[in-house]
Amino acid sequence: MMSGDFMMFNVMSTVFPILFISVFVIVIGAFIMTAVRGVKEWSHNNQQPVLNVEASVVAKRQELHRHRDGPSSTWHYVTFQVQSGDRMEFSLTGGEYGMLAEGDHGKLTFQGTRYLSFERA
Repeated sequence: MMSGDFMMFNVMSTVFPILFISVFVIVIGAFIMTAVRGVKEWSHNNQQPVLNVEASVVAKRQELHRHRDGPSSTWHYVTFQVQSGDRMEFSLTGGEYGMLAEGDHGKLTFQGTRYLSFERA
């Protein structure tokens, strides 16, 4: 007969590698899916026409992402409303974000989901 300690060791030496490999595959799979999604969006945007439309800035927001052992990063978003009443939110750099104010009117230039510029009227 096997002792209880030996059986527990035998189970752990079988289960641990399976769990380790499973977690590794899930993490690598998540990175691959994120990369594929990013390439698909980039490709889709490149196939879209560059549009230049009248729009107004209706909202601004920021998301702060804190990193455990490093500097935090801030993501900037601006929502524009076009003449048809449709609203579109774009991610902007901090400098572009800072130059816009809610209520600004002008020409919005974009390509798919990619913000290109905004010129006040």
